[in-house]
Amino acid sequence: MMPGGWVRDLLPPPLLFSFMAVIGFDANAPLPPPQQLLLQQPPQALLERLKDYGQEDVFALWDELSHEERDLLVKDIESLDLSRVDRIFDVRFVRKGYLRQQLNPYQRAAYGKLAVLLLSGGQGTRLGSSDPKGCFNIGLPSGKSLFQLQAERMLHVQRLAAQATTDNSTSSASIHWYVMTSPFTDEATRNFFESQKYFGLEANQVTFFQQGTIPCIFKDGRFVMETPYRVSKAPDGNGGVYAALRSSHLLEDMSARGIKYIDCYGVDNALVRVADPTFLGYFIDRGVSAAAKVVRKAYPQEKVGVFVRRGKGGPLTVVEYSELDPSLASAINQVTGRLRFCWSNVCLHMFTLDFLNQVANGLEKDSIYHLAEKKIPSIHGHTMELKMEQFIFDAFPYAPSTALFEILREEEFAPVKNGNGSNFDTPDSARLLVLRLHARWVVAAGGFLTHSVPLYATGVEVSPLRSYAGENLEAICRGRTFHAPCEISF
Repeated sequence: MMPGGWVRDLLPPPLLFSFMAVIGFDANAPLPPPQQLLLQQPPQALLERLKDYGQEDVFALWDELSHEERDLLVKDIESLDLSRVDRIFDVRFVRKGYLRQQLNPYQRAAYGKLAVLLLSGGQGTRLGSSDPKGCFNIGLPSGKSLFQLQAERMLHVQRLAAQATTDNSTSSASIHWYVMTSPFTDEATRNFFESQKYFGLEANQVTFFQQGTIPCIFKDGRFVMETPYRVSKAPDGNGGVYAALRSSHLLEDMSARGIKYIDCYGVDNALVRVADPTFLGYFIDRGVSAAAKVVRKAYPQEKVGVFVRRGKGGPLTVVEYSELDPSLASAINQVTGRLRFCWSNVCLHMFTLDFLNQVANGLEKDSIYHLAEKKIPSIHGHTMELKMEQFIFDAFPYAPSTALFEILREEEFAPVKNGNGSNFDTPDSARLLVLRLHARWVVAAGGFLTHSVPLYATGVEVSPLRSYAGENLEAICRGRTFHAPCEISF
């Protein structure tokens, strides 16, 4: 085959070698890889596609890139669903808006049909750790991680459910755990579970899957470039779970396992009641498609979303704290004396599998996304640009029926979001919430506490393997004295 590739096609053989000689091309030398010849300029077809979406700036530094970097950039761009990103941008920017006048306030179960869905894509960056947030130890006497606390609560519920079945078989009460990670936490999460021998669960009870990513953008909609050859991307929010379940074919997996109900929660809650029998029984009894545990908002400026009803007789949905007008956040219900919008969303949800199938299609079609101004790595350093995210609560407007289930904050909500030294939602504050609650359990069961520091600053830890919600502690606690802080283990 005559050397010259694309040059050969343009020139007849006599002129071909004259041309190659003029430019210093040695016909006997090995040719560079074909892609290096082809990538002297951005691929024209790809450039035209980018122009259609106003994103041709991604090739602005093309001349400064090596052949390998050009190849990486082309592959990175080709991996993007440009029409999808453009649709999301159009919906979010062009049709954005919350109309204030439309906001109006608003046991036993078949455990073989229940799955638990954990939203665990975040790193513990604000906690001073690059590990997945679920690996974090909040300082309890046991030293257990958030993952371990949640796994052991699931183990305890399995045991209780098995005891309630006629054949007393643990397998009949086995709960499958779907763990959503992100590209930043997936490998570390899998390794942590494996190193901890799945915290006593069977390895085949746990399925890991990754949420997606989406390009970061400037305010005019152009892509932010992390490097000259890579678009800056970020996880698509905890609401990305719906698309991830669909693309990973896990909705079909759930169906094949006979699952009908999905208990969904965020990893950063040290008091979460995983697979709560009471919540599941309530959900089944109400016969709804979706349900949420809610707590009363502590104060108007608390950074939590609230449930509202959009329009008279409209669906229940959540308005994030950053998107709720301050005057509405402070409004008082004159009848109850409480905040008008008082039911806080704390990311404790229950869904039917049929509803998840519906939402996975609907959210993608409607391109429901939220904007967050964040520090984004770019070729100009870290700059404040926009991330686009979906939230888990974006599903609720699609629900034909929704139920809210009020819980006590001090019993089920101990968020771990900020590092110690912050004013709220720290490992220290979460640890104290756990210790105080469990101390009340021990006293109610007839136990006594001694302590060398004020009791409000300490307490005891009851292993989830010993008690799920304070039950069955009399035999071990009555008449006994425990010195706080300590762990009452299995």
